[in-house]
Amino acid sequence: MEFVVSSDKKLLPYGMMNFADIRLDGYYYVDKTMYIPLIKRSNRYFFFIRPRRFGKSLTVSMLQHYYDIAAKDKFDALFGDLYIGKYPTRDRNSYLVLYLNFSGIVGELHNYRKGLDAHCQTMFDYFCDIYADYLPQGIKEKLDAKEGAVEQIEYLFTECNKTGQRIYLFIDEYDHFTNAILADPESLHRYTNETHGEGYLRAFFNKVKAGTYSSIERCFITGVSPVTMDDLTSGFNIASNQSTNPVFNNMIGFTEAEVRELLEYYRQQGKIIHPVDELISMMKPWYDNYCFSGRSLKELPIYNSDMVLYFVNSYLSTQLPPENMLDTNCRTDYNKLRHLILIDKNFGKNASIIQEIITQGETVGRIKESFPAVEIAQTDNFKSLLFYYGMLTIAGTRGPMLQLTIPNQVVREQLYGYLADAYRTAGHMNLDVDELNQLMYGMAYSREWESYFQYIATRLKEQSSIREFMEGEAHVKGFLLSYMGMNSYYITMPEYEMNKGFSDFYLIPNLPQLPDMPYSYAIEVKYCPRDAKDAEVEKLLEDAGIQLAQYVACPKVQEKKGTTEIIAIALVFRGWDLVKFKQIS
Repeated sequence: MEFVVSSDKKLLPYGMMNFADIRLDGYYYVDKTMYIPLIKRSNRYFFFIRPRRFGKSLTVSMLQHYYDIAAKDKFDALFGDLYIGKYPTRDRNSYLVLYLNFSGIVGELHNYRKGLDAHCQTMFDYFCDIYADYLPQGIKEKLDAKEGAVEQIEYLFTECNKTGQRIYLFIDEYDHFTNAILADPESLHRYTNETHGEGYLRAFFNKVKAGTYSSIERCFITGVSPVTMDDLTSGFNIASNQSTNPVFNNMIGFTEAEVRELLEYYRQQGKIIHPVDELISMMKPWYDNYCFSGRSLKELPIYNSDMVLYFVNSYLSTQLPPENMLDTNCRTDYNKLRHLILIDKNFGKNASIIQEIITQGETVGRIKESFPAVEIAQTDNFKSLLFYYGMLTIAGTRGPMLQLTIPNQVVREQLYGYLADAYRTAGHMNLDVDELNQLMYGMAYSREWESYFQYIATRLKEQSSIREFMEGEAHVKGFLLSYMGMNSYYITMPEYEMNKGFSDFYLIPNLPQLPDMPYSYAIEVKYCPRDAKDAEVEKLLEDAGIQLAQYVACPKVQEKKGTTEIIAIALVFRGWDLVKFKQIS
């Protein structure tokens, strides 16, 4: 990676997606142009999925400017000192670029055609204006006379073919309208009408496919899930899904080397006063650890680039880390996955998957390249959807299967929220998170931990409906984790590795934001059935004490506690009743 030299002190491009603005206005840019020839060699019709707020739109903008025939005179300014400027391909600045961004389509599924037509009309007219010198005279007026996006795109690529022009088609967030299904299952039939049979969106992609036999020479399509592409298969069955290709694992997002170089640049400019290693140690648990290919496991994982820029942007203005490590712009829309988790009122399979992931730290499955919307809630598809949304990452293999884990604390907090909502809906129970945070203040600063767990235990005892179908160790631990994870004082880690076993939860102190916090906590939860004898309860309490003593002595734990004193707590549940609790150290 090399620095841009367009100005002495580069600005930080947080939230920016226009490549030309970043390059021409003196912003810092992490060079990803070495992927241009790799994309060219892979497939002419390139389909790529990454989570939201991960840098897809900037990548699309970079490719647009590289291939745009109208940007030929800006090539040196835009790319001269980058990799591709030194090693350009023969087809640079040789295409008419047609850019569509489906996130800009206004309207829901019931009036999707109107929104698609309006967006395409605007972009087609813009295309005709900027490439007027390359197109037949009067093309814009004749195009406007056509009826809707389907007819217009066919007319456009036909006219370009007559004049020997080549089109590079970019479609960003092609699956944007599937959000309607993820937020409202009742909309599924309308979605099916648009993507099957004679549906309008299917007809549109049929025309795009027809255009590849004419003047549409290349396509680059991005999204966050493969749902729509599966439903449009016969409408556009030529695209090649490169999302899990190891060649492109690091194309979007930042490697740690790129993060370090960015931080070092601003440190040399006098904008960063902390050691780079210290800032990396702050960011890594929150933003790192994404791997999108099972064949890239030997490589270092990658950071969410948007989150890194959010952190650095906040730091540069205060020379302190942000008060909230989670950029709210990165939070996955809660309702998009909510109904997939709450298929029924009795804690359905997908809620159990979230519980498994949270309590065990992983799940096992295959990543499916595509699946239809009507099957989106099936277990294997649901795991794949969590992967594509960035809620799971590849951590290893289990024979032909993949080990899927939570990538970082940003995602962990979101999953805690999903699970807490599943408990609330299934049991009609709602613990007051603000009250829990106030009680946790007592834990963090006054060593008053009893009130926190007694509050949870009391609320559980009041909910007979939830106890009827959610009794068991996994439910108890999952419930505790889901609420303990939504706090402002600690990073709640389940089964944090220790000397010769595990502590169920370790509350790592959030010292970068709260450096004066005096206490951290290791918590061991034991469970026995409702009919267990008192002697069994006492034995579990004794076992918990032995485990905690070993755990607290672990060097890794001692390192993580920082300046705090570790308080070791044993909790014993009999059914849903908290019958014993004790401070071990």
